Amino acid sequence: MNPRTLPLRALLFLGLWHTGRRSLASAPPELQDQPKKIAVVGAGIGGTSAAFYLRQEFGAGVKIDVFEPGVVGGRLATVKIGEYEYETGGSVIHPLNLHMKHFIEKLGIPPRTDVPSKMAIFDGKELTFEESDWFIVNFLRMLWRYGFTFLRMHMWVESIMDKFMRIYQYQQFGYSFSSVDRLLHAMGGDSFLTLRNQTLEEAMIGEGFSQTFLNDIVVPIARVNYGQSVRINGFVGAVSLAGADSGLWAVDGGNKRVCSGLLYHSKSELIPARVTSISVKVRPSKTGTVASFYEVNYVGESGSAHSLYDIVVIATPLHQGKSDITFSGFSPPIPSHYPGRYHQTVATLVHGMLNMSYLGTTEPASKFTVSDVLTKDSEGSLINSLSSLDPVHIPEGYKRPPASQTKVWKVFSQQPLSQEQLQDMFLSWDSVSETRWLAYPSYHPPHRRTPPFVLHDRLYYLNALEWAASAMEISAISGRNVALLAHHRWHQQVDKIDQEDLHTRLRGEL
Repeated sequence: MNPRTLPLRALLFLGLWHTGRRSLASAPPELQDQPKKIAVVGAGIGGTSAAFYLRQEFGAGVKIDVFEPGVVGGRLATVKIGEYEYETGGSVIHPLNLHMKHFIEKLGIPPRTDVPSKMAIFDGKELTFEESDWFIVNFLRMLWRYGFTFLRMHMWVESIMDKFMRIYQYQQFGYSFSSVDRLLHAMGGDSFLTLRNQTLEEAMIGEGFSQTFLNDIVVPIARVNYGQSVRINGFVGAVSLAGADSGLWAVDGGNKRVCSGLLYHSKSELIPARVTSISVKVRPSKTGTVASFYEVNYVGESGSAHSLYDIVVIATPLHQGKSDITFSGFSPPIPSHYPGRYHQTVATLVHGMLNMSYLGTTEPASKFTVSDVLTKDSEGSLINSLSSLDPVHIPEGYKRPPASQTKVWKVFSQQPLSQEQLQDMFLSWDSVSETRWLAYPSYHPPHRRTPPFVLHDRLYYLNALEWAASAMEISAISGRNVALLAHHRWHQQVDKIDQEDLHTRLRGEL
């Protein structure tokens, strides 16, 4: 870690993020009429964080409706097995994810009790690496095999994270960005744009990392976090490697609790309905001028209905297989589906007894305390990872059971597991729960047509940013960016949009 970044991080942690107040530079609401109604389409972490920040920016007078046909939480979800619930969606949060830290502080939700974990790497036939309980042993093993390459990788990821952290300062002082490229450039300049348009493999080879190190260490991390290889783009690859860092945490009771809490705290109305179309409507106003609105058409339990809104934020992917919202009356036309596809990851939770011979090890199951088995991209690796799961709420006195006992395992794979594959992996089981996620985009650079944040004058698309990288914190960053963008465009505060000379401007403002 660069010691010169510590004052900024300390400021963000201890000062600016303590209060959760409106941005220091936002205009007072009395300067101009506020919007009367805002719609948010989608109640995942992106949509609920957008609702939270929209309330923060526009104040108590605006009505915010959040449309969600399914369960609040989106890709954050749990499943109950036996007496406990287990995470089946997004599961870990980085210690430098300041929005998520701020959310649980604001909502009064504690982090989940940490249970020590151990990692192993599987090549489809045998375990090629298994962590020890002793840090010094793990360090010496890595040093023997890779020299100081593992430390260099950590430093490389740290340098990217240091730049990533700049977005929090921009957002705290009320700055927003109209496109993904502008936001990334504000974070990391041309280097972030370069990372996004080359593969992780190209980026790391260019930094002097060997192909052997990539195959042995980096590929397994990319497979467990994004179900893909080192041919993902370099930016999302760096996010993936940061996701293998120490200090990762989760929310007590399940990460989806943050979404429910944000929805409640924002005083939004949840409308359990599927949005089918959005169109532009023009109405005469009392002053004789013409006002435009967005008509949101939706289908719920009571049938079809529609409502007019001043601002609409779409917080669900506009991609084939994810949503089918049609747009009418817009010039230029807005597509229902943008280019690219979402990558399928199947999460299979098995309450059963692991077959140790599947991992090619002779170690007794009673001694096998590895919690996370990552896999190489090699012939015979039918799964992306195999993990021993702990409940989303850790009971007092809980200890993770060894592999000799029946417990809950989570298997990530690209395709559903057959009965034969389950029989290979487990000696026995009493329950299987399968969730097929289109959890994140297929990241094959260059992605030439990134969707815009601004679809129309007051119509915004939050999920554009996940085409750079997908994570809970990325969605929260995008939620705040869109809320700020909507606020500044409504109040015509163009000096708060797409400005990168933050330090110069701050000196003038303060």
